[in-house]
Amino acid sequence: MQLIWFRQDLRIQDHAALWHAAQAGPCIALVVISPEQWALHNDAAVKIDFYLRQLQVLKTQLKNLNIQLVIRHIPFWKDVPQVVLQLTEQLKVNCIHANIELGVNELKRDAQIQKLLDKYNKSLELYHDRTLFPVGSIRNKSQQPYQVFSAFKKNCYERFSVSLPQCYPQIEAQPDLQLDSIDQGAVCTFAELYPNHPAIELQDCWPVSAEYALTLLDDFINNKVIHYEEERDFPHLDSTSQLSPYLNSGMISIRQCIQALFRRQHGHFHIEHSGQQTWLDELLWREFYQHILFDFPQVSKHLPFKADTQKIHWRDQAEDLAAWQQGQTGIPIIDAGMRQLLATGWMHNRVRMITAMFLTKNLLIDWRLGEQWFMQHLIDGDLAANNGGWQWCASTGTDSVPYFRIFNPISQSQKFDANGDYIRQWVPELAHLDAKTIHEPYAKNSNLALNYPKPIADLKETRVRAIEAFKSI
Repeated sequence: MQLIWFRQDLRIQDHAALWHAAQAGPCIALVVISPEQWALHNDAAVKIDFYLRQLQVLKTQLKNLNIQLVIRHIPFWKDVPQVVLQLTEQLKVNCIHANIELGVNELKRDAQIQKLLDKYNKSLELYHDRTLFPVGSIRNKSQQPYQVFSAFKKNCYERFSVSLPQCYPQIEAQPDLQLDSIDQGAVCTFAELYPNHPAIELQDCWPVSAEYALTLLDDFINNKVIHYEEERDFPHLDSTSQLSPYLNSGMISIRQCIQALFRRQHGHFHIEHSGQQTWLDELLWREFYQHILFDFPQVSKHLPFKADTQKIHWRDQAEDLAAWQQGQTGIPIIDAGMRQLLATGWMHNRVRMITAMFLTKNLLIDWRLGEQWFMQHLIDGDLAANNGGWQWCASTGTDSVPYFRIFNPISQSQKFDANGDYIRQWVPELAHLDAKTIHEPYAKNSNLALNYPKPIADLKETRVRAIEAFKSI
């Protein structure tokens, strides 16, 4: 009997560990729920609710394949190895199949499990599933990991030209195994798991079903990707895929995305238009940061990729941080983005960059505080991508924007939200202003009567301050 351990991969299609387990024999599934560990990792409430709702879907899908699901509540991962061992003894399982997770804590947990299982002649088989290419497999001519995205991308393109990563076949229904002898556990709702937490009311924004993520993918490929390159930076447009929560939670695989992107080329690597290439490059940024997380584990230990930037003296300004967090900075595009995050658990990617650079450069507040806030509120919060994006904006990471190149949020707003539509949606107190005034309402009249704060930072002065702070190291 095989035990398949689901983690951040709650699907039955194109699932490496599930497919390998099914080839080896009849399967039983396991999910470990660890709310205290999730809290240590700053997982957002909306992300946990999303996960638990999908878990109910997964249970039904597995039942249709005659695969029983066992759920164990284990607060902290340090206690997982012993519980997993006991479960393998109860079920008479000699092999556990799971997909690799790349964080330091996750790798440490799995190493401890393998060490324990070895004593009992049992094994933990781990598979590469979250990335297009196995971590550790993409190397430069010196057999070192890439630290620059453009070179990493070129290597990936060369591999694509040989063959695109293929999806695993659909598995067949398994022999029906009854588990009457053990407690299978129950799928709990967010309200049951966190009875004292305010209710999550974003279920309609982020549906879960067996087909929804694939439908979303098909809609993007069929209707949006051709315009993606020229429209993706405009936050008021519905031009992005919206797939990040589904990719991050594993409801859809990265291989399914690649195969869909080249569907019209019959699975061959042939780029037909700029939208297709731009989205492919975005998927490869995600890939790059996953590989960085594995090859340079310090980035998941609250350390900068560029060691010398550890010397930067960040400002300790709780009031400025709180204003940024709540969307009360007096910079409309910043406040629109931060309010979108609080209201929906998601933020447009261009606006993520603008808000992150404002915090780290204009406010000169430690990027790690921003990284933490995003993780605590994003439905698609991914350690690798979130860390990579924040360190890019803060000029502390790989491929970082040069420290002297600092986004002006007003210019960004005027360029990417020219009519102020995005601002009007999320900062309604400015909705009556014209398309010129809305980006910088107090520029011409500092006494304008508005129920809206004045800017907490002078953009020119703070830009100079940030440059001096980086020069000093």
